[in-house]
Amino acid sequence: MRVLSANWPAPSQVRALTTLKTGGVSSGVFSTLNLAAHVGDEREAVTNNRAELKRALCLPAEPSWLSQVHGCGVVDVSAGSVGTVADAAYTTAPGSVVAVMTADCIPLFLSDTDGSFVAIVHVGWRGLCAGVIEALLGKLALPLGRILAWTGPGIGSDVYQVRADVREALIDSFPSHESALAATDNHWIADLPTMVEQRLRHQGVIHIFHSGQCTYRQADAYFSYRRDGQCGRMASLAWLE
Repeated sequence: MRVLSANWPAPSQVRALTTLKTGGVSSGVFSTLNLAAHVGDEREAVTNNRAELKRALCLPAEPSWLSQVHGCGVVDVSAGSVGTVADAAYTTAPGSVVAVMTADCIPLFLSDTDGSFVAIVHVGWRGLCAGVIEALLGKLALPLGRILAWTGPGIGSDVYQVRADVREALIDSFPSHESALAATDNHWIADLPTMVEQRLRHQGVIHIFHSGQCTYRQADAYFSYRRDGQCGRMASLAWLE
């Protein structure tokens, strides 16, 4: 099983990674490590893939899989919350595994210089407009200057086309996003990693790192809904050892 580990200066007890799409048993458009049960894949294949994920990564617990809705719900998974409707999760408890699934949206990882917590946020344009990043940061009772942030694999800044109404919604929710939207033909190109960084910096987060991985262009490594339509999902996971 191949994974991309977060490249950030988090303490050694912080584990953070995104799976690649290979190393599982799913077939067809879900080939092979699809970890999502809601996309039309065979239930048995997803169950086997999740079991292999836990085994291969020596996870301390079953990931707290969320029911993601592109909203601003935040959950503390320290006491367990499988199936909770939310798009962000965090924990301060060693051994609890936070998780989100993506196939173009950005998995935003958060921790701090002491490694006192881990969090992951599922960020697409709807989540940005809903304020999911701000909602998660609002749950953290610590100075935001100590926060570390890393954007995992997501759709690249040169290929993410959005309609005019999406552009307007993004700018209405955060005017500075206008600088991260470029005109092209009848659409706009949205720089999602930059918009995530803009939100973080506005809240006072200064230690921000990016994977630079594009799910759309790197077809051998990642699922991409924009590229393929029906497809599997990668999992982004974080926990404290």
